[in-house]
Amino acid sequence: MIYVPVETITDFMQDVFQAAGVPKPDARICSDVLISADLRGIESHGVGRLKYYYDRLQAGVQFPQTHIEIVKETETTALIDGQHGMGHVIAYQAMRLAMDKARQYGLGAAAVRNGTHFGIAGYYPLMAAGEGMMGLTVTNARPALAPTFSTEPMLGTNPIAFAAPSDLPYPFCFDAATPITQRGKIEVLERAEKPVPAGWIIDAEGNPLTDPAQILQDLGAATAALLPLGGAGETMGGHKGYGLAVTVEILSAALSGGVFMKDLLGFAPDGSRRPYMLGHFFLAVDIEHFIPLDLSRRITGQILRDLQNARKAPGQARIYVAGEKEYEIEQRVRQQGIPVNPNLQRELQIMRDELNIPGCEAWLDK
Repeated sequence: MIYVPVETITDFMQDVFQAAGVPKPDARICSDVLISADLRGIESHGVGRLKYYYDRLQAGVQFPQTHIEIVKETETTALIDGQHGMGHVIAYQAMRLAMDKARQYGLGAAAVRNGTHFGIAGYYPLMAAGEGMMGLTVTNARPALAPTFSTEPMLGTNPIAFAAPSDLPYPFCFDAATPITQRGKIEVLERAEKPVPAGWIIDAEGNPLTDPAQILQDLGAATAALLPLGGAGETMGGHKGYGLAVTVEILSAALSGGVFMKDLLGFAPDGSRRPYMLGHFFLAVDIEHFIPLDLSRRITGQILRDLQNARKAPGQARIYVAGEKEYEIEQRVRQQGIPVNPNLQRELQIMRDELNIPGCEAWLDK
């Protein structure tokens, strides 16, 4: 394992995106979304995902130039066609539009069709929280999650992310997929050569799978499926995770007029590859249209402090709220650097060599 300074990794990612045809301002947005994931400890969506986007650009299933089309617009809403550009840029522009509307009218929402993978969902509601608003983001994704009492992958990882400003050093930010895990974490475990915990993923007969390489292959062949939050069946609330995933699917497709579930697999009827055509939904709420921002911050902060000070379970030293661990991880990562294991290092070297990225030998060839 090597540790690379945050600025060095950020610059490298921006160079890769630009060399792949992404304009410099857009490359800056894309690399900022990815480095934000690493800073928050979400390794599945940081620099480890860079080759994922590079491969899609090389395959032509998403486009380096992002030209969104506003299909329909009102004072508080917008329907956007992302036209298969860079997902991070599409999402950034959609949330910015929602925030601009919220600033004027109190609420702003944007629905997107023909989007692409946009990194961590939490990045976009954090944009709102940073400007004194509450934000919500959801997106559908290619099928991987089995409905309760099924073994067939029908729904995507379908994350839900919500952020609100507080008077603590960090905003509240909940960002989670609706299955127990998601594909990116399996990729991290494969690179680290570690097994997947039993109970996360099942095969077509409902048996648990633990080999990450085999799981990734089986997910691609639709012979394995993620389990929803709560696990298999209803005993531990698996039907609730399933219901949340369906809610995200509806918000992502039924407001945008986009495609859904198996139409998001990225294959045309003749078997050829095509863009993934994801749907997203963004909501911004300007707090000042309801109560003074400082009052809202204090209330949110007190809710979080009361939770942190709740009676602790035996053997537990601390209770966390969403956004707290990520804040502390960021302080550490900024000092220590981004962890890069040998398998990830090889992926970065491939992109460096194929795109002739200069000036990174000192850390990339260690």
